[in-house]
Amino acid sequence: MHAYILMVRKMPVSEGVERKRVATSHGRDYSARIAAQRRKKLIIIQNLRRRKGAWGLRTSPVKIEGRGISEREALAVLVGTQIGAGVLGLPYAAAKVGLLPAIGVLIGVMALMLGTAFITLRFSAEMGGAQMSTIANKTLGKAGGWLMYLSITLMSFGALLAYMAGMGQVFASLFGVSDTVGGLIFWVLASIVVYHGLEASGKTELVMSYLMLALFLGVTVMLLPHAKLENGLYIDLSGILSITGVAIFALGCHTIIPDVYKGLGSYEKTKRVVVLAFLIPMVIYAVFMASFLLVFGRSTPEVATQGLELLYGRLGWLVGNLIPLLAITTSYIGIALAQQSNSEEFVRLRRPIAWALTVIPPALVYFAGVRNFADVLAFAGDTGDMLAFIVLPLLIWGVGKIRRIRAKAEKKAPGSIPLS
Repeated sequence: MHAYILMVRKMPVSEGVERKRVATSHGRDYSARIAAQRRKKLIIIQNLRRRKGAWGLRTSPVKIEGRGISEREALAVLVGTQIGAGVLGLPYAAAKVGLLPAIGVLIGVMALMLGTAFITLRFSAEMGGAQMSTIANKTLGKAGGWLMYLSITLMSFGALLAYMAGMGQVFASLFGVSDTVGGLIFWVLASIVVYHGLEASGKTELVMSYLMLALFLGVTVMLLPHAKLENGLYIDLSGILSITGVAIFALGCHTIIPDVYKGLGSYEKTKRVVVLAFLIPMVIYAVFMASFLLVFGRSTPEVATQGLELLYGRLGWLVGNLIPLLAITTSYIGIALAQQSNSEEFVRLRRPIAWALTVIPPALVYFAGVRNFADVLAFAGDTGDMLAFIVLPLLIWGVGKIRRIRAKAEKKAPGSIPLS
């Protein structure tokens, strides 16, 4: 009797599941206990998913608790993130190939980038609003996550450095200070907005985006009297890689999509906003490129708005500086905010440290004397943007599709043990 009691005490007990007294590990009682254990594990996993907000992508829109933003603010953040330094370099890049090839490349790049943006949104929603680095980490493994994080970091660093260089020149022209002082003023003001998060930047960029769109329309009207169709109707494919690279940079807003999704709290709303966020900039870019090419042709300035001063003097100078002021500011806020969120989530850094690692390194390099706007912008677009916004999202999509196919095959396989 004592030996039997001792044997029962030594037998393993499953927490929360009633233990059947059986002499062996076989039989109906053992199978029932294992099934109960599996059901309990599934319930725990489902509860965890609900707490993280990652439940129900395929059945209903996902709601995530937190500070909300309106669809107009979300659209302003996404559009503002795209319309930055790229819009200033597109006419110059388009002048290398001609108007029709440039518009064709722009449409093709837009379609590809919109596809990878949908991939980013879908996987982010399935994971409760995860940032791109976390998506890559969970789909491709630890190496994939770090590769995504480093590519975004490289892109963000180059973009923020280029924006500081550009804004240093704009502030110097507007206020009569040196480039260094102008860059410092811009960096302090924009970085304060970034530190306060998505809600603050959403309201700021909403106003800036509307002002910027009005300026684009104004520039188009100013250039129309000087436009000649023959100035842009030529084809030179030697610059096709240049216009492709600038277009990729100009249409990249993927890093901010998870933040916008969490701000809206709805997959369907975010999807609608993302579509508009690519169509609107594409139309603006096409009109902007056409306006300058039909006026300046192959002689389009490297920073397109500088050409306005040649046509309209003081008024052209003022408008030509206000456009990069608003465009680069909105892009700086959007990209810096996304990179800050990446560091908070993926590396698990506190907000002050994530903010410092995002905005301080580009400033240090800028003040050290690296201020070539075009070269830094090309470096960011040719490396980080291509890898983060096209290559890795497509790879994530492919791996995810293979896993879903395998999961379906395993469910249909004969002899498989159901989990419930």
